[in-house]
Amino acid sequence: MNQKQMKEFMKALNSIVEEKGIDRQIVVEAMEQAMAAAYKKNEGISNVQAKVDDVTGDIRIYSYKTVVEEVTNPELEISLEDAKAQVEDIELGETIIDKELPLKDFGRVAAGTAKQIVVQRIKEAEKQSISEEFKDKEGELMVGTLSREDQNNYFVDLGRSSGILPKDQIIPGEKLEMGSSVKVYVSKLEIGPKGPFILLSRSHYGFLKRLLEIEIPELSDGTVMLYSVARDAGSRSKIAVYTEYNNVDPLGAVIGEKGRRIANVLKELKGEKIDVILYDKDPVKFITNALSPAKEVKVTIKNEDKKEALAVVNDSNLSLAIGKKGQNVKLASRLTHYKIEVKSENSLLESENKEIVE
Repeated sequence: MNQKQMKEFMKALNSIVEEKGIDRQIVVEAMEQAMAAAYKKNEGISNVQAKVDDVTGDIRIYSYKTVVEEVTNPELEISLEDAKAQVEDIELGETIIDKELPLKDFGRVAAGTAKQIVVQRIKEAEKQSISEEFKDKEGELMVGTLSREDQNNYFVDLGRSSGILPKDQIIPGEKLEMGSSVKVYVSKLEIGPKGPFILLSRSHYGFLKRLLEIEIPELSDGTVMLYSVARDAGSRSKIAVYTEYNNVDPLGAVIGEKGRRIANVLKELKGEKIDVILYDKDPVKFITNALSPAKEVKVTIKNEDKKEALAVVNDSNLSLAIGKKGQNVKLASRLTHYKIEVKSENSLLESENKEIVE
């Protein structure tokens, strides 16, 4: 190979490595395999190896022999004794270089074979590289570009791969524009023979959780801990936080003065409201906090094993405790992992009086 050819070869090699993001050695090995296959097809020789110098671009072709106990085909085999005279620690079944062969211009068919092998190996390596890059992304937040859509899904360009954002997984009421940047949560990831399958969401409670961790330093460094998240995407969410540090106010750390610290999260959620709740190890206190904005809530645990609780409020707080279409109590139940029944003081009293009469 002359200097000009070597230069072009190295340029092509570097371009493939950079564009595809795959290991340089994999590309070199693919080229070696392709060169050997082309030489075999062109010259009708089966025992051929190719060696590519990935620094200079120099290509050399060798014939080799297999080390055997008894030689039956001198063109393809060499005895262990003769092989050890050249390579002392060689063993049966291994191969040894016989001689260097002259480089020749390959025919059209042989060149086509070489190209096919290189393309296939590079595709396989690229899939493997992409799978490695994305394998730990499940449950994480990513930023992509909306590239196209069909009737049911948006397709998000994530760089070296793309993800599917179902239209029922966006925030209700939001409008997404093609070509715009979008934050997405990886709700499901499967690595298959064709590469990663990435399912995305913006309505998943994990989306809110990751947004909070990015925007609130105390959550990302562990000063404040996020106990649980309950979300009704596009409408309202509740998050429970706590801290092990006596000098830290977890609610204040998350909300910030005049809500400044949580402002970026609210902006991303397109008007969705967030109730920040103080977690407490005492389930009575925790459930009481979770039913905010209702006040004067009296909670009793009906069944600890079944996680059932009763919350009693006065008539003026009943609608707040239950919420519109039961939203507040549903979110509180999800947040605390308790099935919460809400009753007014009057209805409870009526029930008790009825039981006495009966």
